[in-house]
Amino acid sequence: MKVSPGVLLYCIVAVLLTGCADFKTVTIEEWPAERVEFSEEIVELYRDVSKASGMIDAVEGYADIWIKTPKREKRVYSNIQLEKERTMRIIVSSGILGWPVADMYFRPDSLFVHDMLNNVLLVGSNHPDNLEKILGVRSGYELFSNALTGMIPMNEPLEAVQSVHKSGSRVSYSVVTPSGKKEFLVNQVTRNMEGVMISDASGRKQVEMHFRNFSPHSIKGKSVDLPNEIDLLMYNPRLDGGGRHELVIVYDERAVNPENLRIEYRTPQKARVIELDRVGILPWM
Repeated sequence: MKVSPGVLLYCIVAVLLTGCADFKTVTIEEWPAERVEFSEEIVELYRDVSKASGMIDAVEGYADIWIKTPKREKRVYSNIQLEKERTMRIIVSSGILGWPVADMYFRPDSLFVHDMLNNVLLVGSNHPDNLEKILGVRSGYELFSNALTGMIPMNEPLEAVQSVHKSGSRVSYSVVTPSGKKEFLVNQVTRNMEGVMISDASGRKQVEMHFRNFSPHSIKGKSVDLPNEIDLLMYNPRLDGGGRHELVIVYDERAVNPENLRIEYRTPQKARVIELDRVGILPWM
């Protein structure tokens, strides 16, 4: 009996996303509400964090990833290699023994997912729709890659800052972008980026991120705090209720800007190929 690509893809995702106890979900926090004026201190804080946000080029490590969609709650164990906004490879393991079940390779224009249990190769363009099909989370590749580093680039010039709000030691900068607005949440004491919120031109929230449990890393001769936990909340406007999708990433081990990082991927031999672009959205997403 021939199995349709949609049914097979559903089975593959069900195998990859193996559930377990102690499930982690995204924790939402209130953003500062009191508007404040620009000051020399506020300006200097923005410049410091902006400079630090561009120091990460690559990451290699091990992480647990919890994924929650409107209809599923699953967890995967992963070995992550990434060159920010370029190539990335994630090997997914499952079960108590941690057997590898999938090998995912991402390029800016394409992606490959090898279901190692069934020797099936999923191939498609690197588009938010396809990321949603294989991960259950709809995100652009650039955003997803940056999120895994634990720091979103703060490239916007100071002139693009529309307003500043503050609560205690936490400061949020609202920045105008060509597609809408970004808000960066910064701790004034630690000078760590603790959150990012992205809205479209209509003001609808699309992405919210929170960074937690920071630890120091030596990067380019400087000590930089990076989060061990990354909470990523996304909304799919095509689904009722905004299609809330959650991703919680907790690193067990991580090297930043490793000198000898080599991301190599070989296309599996004799694997059945499925074109992701021709597979529709699955019912559970």
